[in-house]
This record gives sequence, C-alpha cells and structure tokens, in this order.
Amino acid sequence: MNDLESRIRASFDRQSMMRTLGARLESVGPGQVAIAAPILPGSLQQHGAGHAGLAFSIGDSAAGYAALTLMPEEAEVMTVEMKINLMSPATGDRLVAEGRVIRPGRRILVVAADVWAETGNRRKHVAMLQGTMIPV
Repeated sequence: MNDLESRIRASFDRQSMMRTLGARLESVGPGQVAIAAPILPGSLQQHGAGHAGLAFSIGDSAAGYAALTLMPEEAEVMTVEMKINLMSPATGDRLVAEGRVIRPGRRILVVAADVWAETGNRRKHVAMLQGTMIPV
C-alpha cells in the first residue's frame, strides 16, 4: 500500500457513518476512489430496494475521497453541494460507488460518482452524483 492509499484509508476508517453502513474502501488511485456497501435489511426503503440515502452516502464519500487524493497531505475536503440522479431501483447484493474528479481547482473541485447495484457478476447503473468539494 502506498502513502496516498494509506492516508485515504486512515481518513475513511474515521467515518462512523461508513462503518454503520458496512461500507468498505475498494480502490484508491489519483482522482479515483471506489466504495462498496452491502444492501442490508436496515438500509432498505419501503419497496425493498436499497435506500437512496445509501447510494448518496457512498457516492458522496467516493467523490470526496477522489478529490482528497489530489490534495496535499495535510489537507481535507468537505462537500459544498451534491446532486443525485436516481435512475433505477437499487436492487442487488451491494452498491458500488465509483468517484472521480472532473476538475481539480484551487478553491473547489468538481467531482462525480456513479453508483452500481451488483448481484454476482451482474451490474446495474442506479445513480449518478455530481458536486463540488472544498479544501479545508
């Protein structure tokens, strides 16, 4: 594990929300982070699909950590705003959010994430997020 990945994993491990959701950091690279979470009985909506809050939470975190990979070691980032498009019910075994940096600015970073529902080797695109992060 390199220094960048160690720094991102240490920050991720401090997020109690991600622990509550059962989320794990799947991959870390410059400008890209993937986070996966099981669709647990406690994160379902009334129709039996994964709640939009689960998709938003891991998508926001994946996009934020993608931004953090491009920041200096001492920096942190916070979400300024985030929009989500829900495209399909989140049915499956788990959700995977793939975050990426669209534009790394000095004052704000434009980010995005795609969220996929997975069952076995099948994937369905269920949500897209776009937003901005600010260094803090």
